[in-house]
Order: sequence, then structure tokens, then C-alpha cells
Amino acid sequence: MKRKIALFFFMTLIILVLAACGSSSKEESNGTKDEAKDKETLIIGIDDKFAPMGFRDDQNEIVGFDIDMARAAAEKMGVEVEFQPIDWTTKETELSSGRIDLIWNGYTITDERKQKVLFTKPYLENAQVVVTLVDSPITKINELAGKQVGVQALSSALDALNEHPISNEVNLNEYKDNVLALTDLKNGRLDAVVIDKVVVEYYMTQEPDTFTILEEELAPEQYGVGVKKGNEELLEKLQAALDEMNEDGTAAEISEKWFGEDRVLK
Repeated sequence: MKRKIALFFFMTLIILVLAACGSSSKEESNGTKDEAKDKETLIIGIDDKFAPMGFRDDQNEIVGFDIDMARAAAEKMGVEVEFQPIDWTTKETELSSGRIDLIWNGYTITDERKQKVLFTKPYLENAQVVVTLVDSPITKINELAGKQVGVQALSSALDALNEHPISNEVNLNEYKDNVLALTDLKNGRLDAVVIDKVVVEYYMTQEPDTFTILEEELAPEQYGVGVKKGNEELLEKLQAALDEMNEDGTAAEISEKWFGEDRVLK
């Protein structure tokens, strides 16, 4: 009997020790999580080939108008910022899954996207345009019939083209990014590319004798920052930071740096 009692107390002691260790480990784990929570970092999903909004420079550093805007906004919000290059065709999925906190890289506000994400107020005007080579005989959109036309997949440029009657008459070529499409245009594999005006204007400054934009635009649009549905608190904090940047001139300075003028919507 004494042996059984001793064994009982021994087993009880082991259980208490293990429980204490488990509790300690859990507290350490929670402490780690709390520390991670205190060190707030916004993960921003970008297309790192979308100059001048967000792209890699000659040193492979991520730079651009939206990059500078995001850093300035994060500073005002008192948080860190990290830029995560993503497959642009899965941007809303990346956001809804929580792998990124914001979509901020020339992200066009559309009714369809409003069903999936929350948007800040628009901060920049843009338009979808048709670009050709300078020596191209194409001068009007209706002359694209039967031509090879490139566009970034699942982009607002593709949406704008699809809404135009000419979309049924072109040979459509979809690309992962605009750089690939413009490269094929230069190499003669395409006759035209549908692209964001702010993007092609940047490339025209880099290669002034290569591209030209058709006078007729496909669709005017505006850029906004995408926030995950249900995260109204983050949206409010971000919008407050953007409003402050407009008021104190920070946004205007960034615009002057990248566009040579203040293009930011107030």
C-alpha cells in the first residue's frame, strides 16, 4: 500500500512539473508574439517592375513614387514598412490572405475591386493609353484591328481594352509585367501596348526616340491604396497620414521628385 501511495505522489509531482513547464513555455511564446505585435511593420505588396511607381534601380534597390509615399506615410503612422514584390495577378488574394497589409503600387480604383478591398481616397490621376513605336503608321485606336497588342495580365489596362469595341478585333497578348510587353514592342513582336500613362511617360524620358502615345485615351482613372476588407482601423490611420502629407507639403515634394510637378490629388 505504501508503495502505491508513494507512486501516486511521484506521478502527481511529475504532472505538476510538466504543467509548470508548459505554462512557462506558453508565456514565453506569448511574450514573443506580444513583442512582434509591438514592433508593427506594414507589409506592402508591389509590382517591382512598375516604374516610376515602384521598381528596382541600377543597384537593385526598390524605389519609386509610391515607395517614397509609403515610407513617408509609415513614418507619420509610427510604424515600419516592408515592400514585398508579388505576382500582380494574385494581388487581392495576397491581401485577403494576410500575407500583405496593403496594395500600393499604381493600384487603380475600380468598382470591381471595391467589392474585394477597401480603398483610400484617390491620390493620383492616371489614364490607360495606347503606345506604339515612333515610326508606327498607327495613329488611332480603330487602326489596331488585326494588330498584335500587348497588355499586362489582370490589370486595369486589360479592363480598359476589354471595354472598348476594338478589343474584339485585336490579337491580344497578355504579359506578366509591362517591361516584357514594351520589350516585345521594341523588338517588333507587337504593334502596340495598352499601358498606364504615368508608366509609359517615364519610359519615354528614358528612351525619348522610341515610343509615342496615341492622342486618344482608352480610360481615365485614379490610383488608391488597397486595404484588406474589415480593416477599417488601418484604413483610417493611413488616410490620416496621407491627409497630413498633403497638408504639410510632403506629398508635393515627392511628386516633384518623380514627376517634376505636383500631381497629387488634394
